[in-house]
Amino acid sequence: MIEIYRTNDIVKLSWIQALMSDAGIECVVLDQHASIIEGSIGAIQRRIMVLEEDANQARRVLTDAGELEEQQ
Repeated sequence: MIEIYRTNDIVKLSWIQALMSDAGIECVVLDQHASIIEGSIGAIQRRIMVLEEDANQARRVLTDAGELEEQQ
């Protein structure tokens, strides 16, 4: 799996998951439990992971949504 995004913002996390779902890309959020255990103070960011074969499409979706700069 490949990390495509990292954030402490749970609203943005949910929005990005919805973007991936709408694009037909399965994703997994890692470090949710670690973030809760440390008290949700934001020290541990949650990571959105996708399959390696979906990574380019996922990055395009995030770029189109204004969450990533265009890659050259």
